[in-house]
Amino acid sequence: MFIEKVKSEGLAHLSYVVGGGVKAAVIDPRRDCEDYIRIARDNGATITHIIETHRNEDYVSGAPVLAGMTGARVLHGPHADADIPYAETAPEGTEVDLGGGLRLRVLETPGHTHDSLSIAVYDDQFGQEAVGVFTGDALFIGDVGRTDFYPDEKEAVAGQLFDSLRKILDLGDQAILYPAHGAGSVCGSGMADREFSTLGYERLNNPMLKITDRDGFIRAKVNEHHDYPPYFRHMEHLNSVGLDRRTPVGAPRVLTADAMGEAGKSAILLDVRPAAAWLGAHVPGSLAVAVGMVPAFAGWLLAPEDDIVLIAEDAAMAEAATLHLARIGYDRVAGFFPAGMTRYAATARPFEAAPVVDVAEVEALVADPPADWTLLDVRSDDEAASAGLVPGATQIYVGELPARLDELPRDRRYTVMCGSGARATVAASVLARAGYADVGVFLGSMQAWLKRGDETV
Repeated sequence: MFIEKVKSEGLAHLSYVVGGGVKAAVIDPRRDCEDYIRIARDNGATITHIIETHRNEDYVSGAPVLAGMTGARVLHGPHADADIPYAETAPEGTEVDLGGGLRLRVLETPGHTHDSLSIAVYDDQFGQEAVGVFTGDALFIGDVGRTDFYPDEKEAVAGQLFDSLRKILDLGDQAILYPAHGAGSVCGSGMADREFSTLGYERLNNPMLKITDRDGFIRAKVNEHHDYPPYFRHMEHLNSVGLDRRTPVGAPRVLTADAMGEAGKSAILLDVRPAAAWLGAHVPGSLAVAVGMVPAFAGWLLAPEDDIVLIAEDAAMAEAATLHLARIGYDRVAGFFPAGMTRYAATARPFEAAPVVDVAEVEALVADPPADWTLLDVRSDDEAASAGLVPGATQIYVGELPARLDELPRDRRYTVMCGSGARATVAASVLARAGYADVGVFLGSMQAWLKRGDETV
């Protein structure tokens, strides 16, 4: 028997390959599927089943792709919001025998979505109790799934999740927990920064499981706030119809400065270099989303129909960005420009830089704020509530900024801040692309503000 985890960085998505004898199942595959086939092969197994624990919102399911590559059966829960043409319905009690005593059993655990499943794992050669459970987005390590996808049914679905969690806990404290996401996922806000736990440990330590009163749990869930990136709707659609195109492989084609300039007339220029590189010198109109931030922020800033031209340091960076984009359904990458900005500037094309300020300068501005100056904090509402705001700051979450530009007068100058400066750079690029003429970044941001005057730093 083996269980191997496959982690998608940036999305904090966790998928699994589980096998007994010569057969294996994949739980919640991502779109680039080669790792699953390799893991099964290395363990002497063939993938015969693919199980989706729920309709995913934050990444493209790889189930249709993997089924096409392997011929495996795809199982999906009942009560889906739309027909799932590539999958069979697996109601409560459905079992999958993978040989060697390994047996999977389906539990219906709605709440996060109507079609949510959990998959109990049994080793019949050694006992009758579950040795583990794949919980999808119902139960995480340190948190539970969000229940805000059905605003007209918010109390009902929160109550469903409460009941589902009790069903999962009934498997016993010995069961190992295998969730579909780890810390950093948009599917939960309080996850522990580790990827191992048991139901017993969670029963004792998970704050949401400590709420044993059903009505109290419902109130807590209804009062939660979660970000809802615009691309979620696109993911819901793709994962209902099934996207069977394989993930683009390798770096996109290299573009000359001339070709990039021509493509940039209609395409989005996405600069995936580190934030400091964009601040120092960048192509006018480019959006700054460092490669590691693409999974978290591209879905806020790009539309599914956008053509994209990458600005990257090299082919490896462009390839990584292309893969991140493909995992959330953005395939229209026309090419990349390998940007050394000195090389770009040597073509006599214009470039821009963004001014940066330190904590001492921000302190002085806050103490005596100019009439035309705004300190813009682009942290989330939860972060702002937890750590507080710098006096006089205006707070708009970076992801919501494109839709809320009308709240920011264009005749003002802006200093943008976040937790450290990385998201502030993303926000500064959004403002600059929208035509705001005087935008700078507070490097260090809230971390620096909280440590100002601390001589031990």
